[in-house]
Amino acid sequence: MKKLFFALAIGLSTSLLWAQRTLAEDTKVITNHTLNTGSSQWAYTAETGTQPVWDSQGKSIANLHYTYYTRDGIKDRKNRPLVISFNGGPGSASVWMHLAYTGPRVLNIDDEGYPVQPYGFSHNPHTILDIADIVYVNPVNTGYSRTIPEDGPEVDRKKFFGVNADIAYLAEWLNTFVQRHQRWESPKYLIGESYGTTRVSGLAYALQNNQWMYLNGVILVSPTELGIDREGPVEVANRIPYFAAAAWYHKQLDAKYQSMKLTDFLDEVESFSINQLLPVLVRGGFASVEEKSALADKMHQYTAVDAQVYLQHNLEVPFPYFWKELLREEGYTVGRLDSRYLGLDKKEAGDAPDYAAELTSWLHSFTPAINAYMHQELNWKTDVKYNMFGPVNPWDRSNDQTGAQLRQAMAQNPYLHVMFQSGYFDGATTYFNAKYSMWQLDPSGKMKERISFKGYESGHMMYLRRVDLKSANDDIRAFIKASSSQGRPAKYSLMP
Repeated sequence: MKKLFFALAIGLSTSLLWAQRTLAEDTKVITNHTLNTGSSQWAYTAETGTQPVWDSQGKSIANLHYTYYTRDGIKDRKNRPLVISFNGGPGSASVWMHLAYTGPRVLNIDDEGYPVQPYGFSHNPHTILDIADIVYVNPVNTGYSRTIPEDGPEVDRKKFFGVNADIAYLAEWLNTFVQRHQRWESPKYLIGESYGTTRVSGLAYALQNNQWMYLNGVILVSPTELGIDREGPVEVANRIPYFAAAAWYHKQLDAKYQSMKLTDFLDEVESFSINQLLPVLVRGGFASVEEKSALADKMHQYTAVDAQVYLQHNLEVPFPYFWKELLREEGYTVGRLDSRYLGLDKKEAGDAPDYAAELTSWLHSFTPAINAYMHQELNWKTDVKYNMFGPVNPWDRSNDQTGAQLRQAMAQNPYLHVMFQSGYFDGATTYFNAKYSMWQLDPSGKMKERISFKGYESGHMMYLRRVDLKSANDDIRAFIKASSSQGRPAKYSLMP
């Protein structure tokens, strides 16, 4: 009878763990794993848990869910890099890079990134966990992270949901995380994707100036504008290289351009956009009809959109129109975040696609995989819903100075390096806008030796394409190696 009662009690306690629609404020689960890269096999530990966000009175106002990976067998972590990873949105969970890019497990998808069944995940032979430990952080209301209480008038949303509020509380949270896990002496890197690049650019400055935590590197994957001005003619001219890349991918160009290597072709288009198109856009209505017609003809050759369409738009074809127009005659739309993906609209007519073809494809594969991974492999048991995209609006985008803050952080810290990573077929945060941000990040050019750009023949999440999964992770490894202090003092010196 006692055994029966004990078994019932255990079963009841387990069911109660699952019957929770809120998470404990401060808890963790540790599991042990083995990674098989094909050529080698090694062990690592995963810690997934929650850590509070406190207000100035020490009261818990939110709990953030994180997953922290450490490679086993490392005797001294002082020299082992720590990579802190964020995704974007700004309401997006840290799921995309976690389960498809740098982490030890990777989605079951085909070689180009499309979903396949059965859903799930497998070993990631290209993970950077071989050379660095990684923590994936879910900001408030993303993943399993929530405000305390989860809703109601007591929640001050202004403390979390805005460019500068987001940076401020995350910097405090990271200070606690580093302290708890004894990583103050480790070289530290931030990596962010999409809006996550805004976040980590501001964090680089906030960590140095408010937490006195200095970094070795910041990696910007598919970066946003970072508060760097480009409105007007510059923004319009910057669209054309992406339009050209998408047209090249879908084989819509004449043989002269279609036969070119993509990067060689884009070099020509970039030169045209900067040296020919931009000056005419600056003159606007006072540019001659002949000049505009010649430019429209050239843009047609580069992008497969009719010259007359460019003229009808005063040379300013909007992004949604391009996604609808490029393959209109073939009966398809192209994706915004990755224009390799095709969509089917109800009508071929119109100025914008009915839906985001790429995003629906990604959610198709990521959602079942992350839920299964957390519950089955990392043993994180909860009834709380995993928010792929969480309620974070309205988001205060005012006073975005993150690009200037990143430049200032670099100036203050001679160790700090920055790398941009972009997919050529990304129509949301285009590769050429990333280059523009890189060029404008430090207008003096005095720090350009510490800033680099890497491009890939894929889209916003360039790592979904298997060949780019390898090359992009290899680029991170090379970046970490290049930004290692190697015992050199952090100082500037006059040239001899």
